[in-house]
Amino acid sequence: MQLSKEDVLAKANLASKNTLMETLNIEMIDFGNDYLVARMPVNSRVYQPDGVLHGGATAALAESVGSFASHIFIDTEKMFVRGLEITANHLKSVTEGYIYAKATFLHKGRTTQLLDIRVTDDHDNLVSICRLSTISLPKNK
Repeated sequence: MQLSKEDVLAKANLASKNTLMETLNIEMIDFGNDYLVARMPVNSRVYQPDGVLHGGATAALAESVGSFASHIFIDTEKMFVRGLEITANHLKSVTEGYIYAKATFLHKGRTTQLLDIRVTDDHDNLVSICRLSTISLPKNK
């Protein structure tokens, strides 16, 4: 049985309870065959001391959406996902509104996955470009 888009997003957001994603108010908002989109509000909770978005918060958003994207496309009864490596190039400062992270698969293997994650602001300006590699491992080993 295939879940609806709404069911998948609700399941992903429910899994974020009592985690870093809830602390940062990260919300999964859209997905398709090879992508997942999340958003995070930009406010003082995610600022650097000088009042702009912290790169670590941006990386947390990127890793969250990328890991969830890998998670959505595996058999979670048999497998689990872990991040292997993330890189982030920050290109623009943000002080308010939301940032949006769209994770798109560059490689969707049975064991390893590679995702391109583009982070944009409310005006669709590119804020950061991230790459995340994940690994799917069996639960029974």
